[in-house]
Amino acid sequence: MEVLIADTPEAAAVFAAAAVLDGLRTHRGETQVLGLATGSSPLGLYAELAAAAKRGEIDFSQTIGFALDEYVGIPDTHEQSYRQTLIREVCEVIGLPVSGLNVPNGHGESVAQIAAQATAYDEAIRAAGGVDVQILGIGANGHLGFNEPASSLRSRTRIKRLAAQTREDNARFFDGLDQVPTHCVTQGLGTVQEARRLVLIATGSHKAEAIAAAVEGPLSASCPGSVLQLHPDAVVIVDEAAAAGLKNRAYYDDAAAGLQFGI
Repeated sequence: MEVLIADTPEAAAVFAAAAVLDGLRTHRGETQVLGLATGSSPLGLYAELAAAAKRGEIDFSQTIGFALDEYVGIPDTHEQSYRQTLIREVCEVIGLPVSGLNVPNGHGESVAQIAAQATAYDEAIRAAGGVDVQILGIGANGHLGFNEPASSLRSRTRIKRLAAQTREDNARFFDGLDQVPTHCVTQGLGTVQEARRLVLIATGSHKAEAIAAAVEGPLSASCPGSVLQLHPDAVVIVDEAAAAGLKNRAYYDDAAAGLQFGI
């Protein structure tokens, strides 16, 4: 695992974009496949990828994207569905075609049907050749995607109930807490680990505890983000505020001195 600490959220976005671009150059299969995260943390990263595309450094027009998760129980045309969010925040920003965007299907006539669709999502990722670079954020409780604490470190894409804290954190996007879905379909931690490179970006003091647990804490389902410790090519980029709880800061700074990621 490489840990890069930037002075500001804006600088973190630059570092994260460079790590994504380097990963796509290093790990790209026959078709460029990008794993997509929602939330506020990756927004600056997507803006930097858009700038790179404008400079001619990358072309996302043939890229296939796979979302980490989707709500259960709201239509995919809903403004706060992750399909619509990714169309606004990724497709329309970096030039990834909507036709290439894949999002878990949270609709069905039964739980069994939704579960079968979740299994099919993993199969679709494999059929596409696997994810080259998976972009990640982390929740204040350490969740990756919607893998809440106690999620199996080998879990596959499946239905999960959202933690109370997660629903409260997301309530600002809805007309009140009672409008926030209680369940989702999320890539499992085992699914996420199959990506060739993981790039996690986190900013702000409210992420400091989760980052410290994920990077330096024990490998534990209590902090799903700790699964990054198992991955052979995981890059964690944080700003000063999110790095506040790290004990090995001096080493990370020293080790990062030799990492350039093309910048």
